[in-house]
Amino acid sequence: MTREEDRELLKAAYEAWESENWSLAGELLERMARRHPDHRSAGVWWYDAALAYKFLRNWAKAYELGREAAARADRDAQEPAFWNLGIAATIMEDWSTARDAWRGFGLPVPDGDGEIVADFGVTPIRLDPASNGEVVWAQRLCPARARVLNVPTPESGRRFGEVVVHDGAPNGEREVDGRTYSVFDELLLFRASELPTTTVHVTAETPEDVRALAALFDEHGYAAEPASGVRVLCSCCSEGSVSQETDHQVGGGQQVNVAAPPAEISGLMEAWCSAAPARRSWTSPTAS
Repeated sequence: MTREEDRELLKAAYEAWESENWSLAGELLERMARRHPDHRSAGVWWYDAALAYKFLRNWAKAYELGREAAARADRDAQEPAFWNLGIAATIMEDWSTARDAWRGFGLPVPDGDGEIVADFGVTPIRLDPASNGEVVWAQRLCPARARVLNVPTPESGRRFGEVVVHDGAPNGEREVDGRTYSVFDELLLFRASELPTTTVHVTAETPEDVRALAALFDEHGYAAEPASGVRVLCSCCSEGSVSQETDHQVGGGQQVNVAAPPAEISGLMEAWCSAAPARRSWTSPTAS
């Protein structure tokens, strides 16, 4: 190809990019990068091509081209090429490449050969952002994965304990006790949970009774959360800054979402009731 043909190829690639034709943009940028791998802009072309395939959720291609982009990026400089490669390598479960990518970005990760499991703190995650978009709290296991700590609503189709891969670009904020947390959008479900969500109706005289129910389920490795803690927000508000309270339990009759094996729910609920039968009762389990 002549220089003029190269210019036309690059022009077509970025016109496709502007129109969000990610498939064509990725294809043309990869072609340009392969034609001129030593060009001073080759790193940018590889990065943009990998990013286009990330937008397409074509993780195998994002991983393949992301390796080329990272190979041309500066280490320990928070170059986004390493971050995107870290996400793609995590999804492909190439843990060696994921570790190297996170370190290349400038993040410390534990040594090892297998899956990265560490404590990167808690963060809010927007589950299935293209659909329900429910925001839950999750424990970060690595820079790109987090385990769901809340009991998602039955309508969300998601479960307590699931591990999701999330994006690195914040999309909203949650403020709790004066601290601000970035909200990250889920990219995909990495590992499903075996614990279905069951909704029970309880009567609890005091907020302390509801806390006791949550504590009982937690002792067994499960979870219980009152539906009163769920706030319905429009997408615009959800993607903005939202202040949250750490304690939202209330007394009275209410719905509680629990995550536990269905066969164990009755026994746990009865144990909760028997500890204070004058104040506590429950009915109507429905599983999802």
